Amino acid sequence: MAQFRNFRMVNYVVYGRGSFNQLDDILSPQRKGDAPMIFFVDEFFRDNQAFLSRIPLRGKDKVVIIDVEHEPKTSGVDKLRDELKAEFGEVSGIIGIGGGSVMDTAKAVALMMTNPGSSVDYQGWDLVKVPGVYKAGIPTIAGTGAEVSRTCVLTGPTRKLGMNSDFTTFDQIVLDPELCKTVPDNQRFYTAMDCFIHCVESLNGTYLNAFSQSYGEKAQVLCEEVFLDKDQWDDECDEKLVMASYAGGMSIAYSQVGVAHAVSYGLAYVLGTKHGIGNCIVFDKLEEYYPEGVEKFKRMVEKHKIEIPQGITKGLTEEQFESMISVSLGMKPLWENALGKDWEKIMTREKLRALYERL
Repeated sequence: MAQFRNFRMVNYVVYGRGSFNQLDDILSPQRKGDAPMIFFVDEFFRDNQAFLSRIPLRGKDKVVIIDVEHEPKTSGVDKLRDELKAEFGEVSGIIGIGGGSVMDTAKAVALMMTNPGSSVDYQGWDLVKVPGVYKAGIPTIAGTGAEVSRTCVLTGPTRKLGMNSDFTTFDQIVLDPELCKTVPDNQRFYTAMDCFIHCVESLNGTYLNAFSQSYGEKAQVLCEEVFLDKDQWDDECDEKLVMASYAGGMSIAYSQVGVAHAVSYGLAYVLGTKHGIGNCIVFDKLEEYYPEGVEKFKRMVEKHKIEIPQGITKGLTEEQFESMISVSLGMKPLWENALGKDWEKIMTREKLRALYERL
C-alpha cells in the first residue's frame, strides 16, 4: 500500500497590498505575558526609519538587524539563540522581515529557542523533535519561497543543508507586495529566478505529481508574464511575483528541486556565493538537463540586461573542487528528483567536476 507524505503547511496567510499594517493585530493573540516579540529585520532597512517605525513594538520587544552579506550560518543561529536567552529567558515569538536569509534565520532561531544543542545537530531531514516558539515570515523580496518552505538552509562546519522538518514552517506569513517596491533591479531578478528555477526543476523532476505540477506551472507562468511579457515594471509585477514565490515554494513542498540547486550548494559552501545568483550562474550552463527552461532564462537575462558572472571557479585548488563536489553530491533527494534513482551512475564526481569548471 502506497504511503503518502502528510506534510505541514503554513497555518495562516494574509495577502494584500498594505497588509503589513495588520501585523499588530495578528501578533497580539500570540503574546505570552511580558515575553517579547523579536523582529529580525534585513539590514537593507537599517537606516530606513520610516519603515522601522511601522514595526508594532510593545513592551520589551526588540528589533535585531540581520546581516545578509553572507548566508545564514549555524554559528550565527546559535549565537542569536544564546543572546536572546541570556537577555530575555523566553520570547513570545520570532518575526522574520526580509529576504530568504532573514526568514531562514528567523525559522532556525525560533526552533533553537526550544531544542537543545546546536543547530548543526538538526541539519538534515526530520531531526527536529520539539516545536519552536511562534514564528512569522514577512518577505520583502519575492522568489525564494522561504515563506512557505519546511526548511531553513544553513551553512555549517562541514556542509550547507537545511533544518528540514514539519516544525520549521512558519505559523503565519504576511504577503504584502508593497514591501517589494524598493528592491534593486539586479537583486530582484536573481531572487525571482530562484523561483523560476524551482519551477523548472520541479516540473522536470522524477518526483513530479499533480499537486506539485499545479503550483509549479502557475508560478512559472507568472514569472514569464513578469520577465518576458511585460516591458515596464509596475505594481502588478510585484503582486504577481509575490504569488509566484508562494506557489513556487508550494510546488517543491511535495516535490524537490534539482541540478541547479544541488550544484549551487557547493558554490555557496566553498565560495560563499549567495543563493539566488548562485542558482543563476549554474542554471545558465544546464542546457543538457533543462533545455527549454534555460532558453527562456537566457531570454530573460538578455531582455533585462542582467550580467551573469562567469569564470568564478577559475583558480580554485583541488581541495576546494573536492569540497564543492562532496557538498553537492550530499544533496541526494535533489539529484534523485533530477536524474532518477540511478543518479549516482549518471552524475559522477568527474562529470560534476567538469560542470563546476565551466562556471
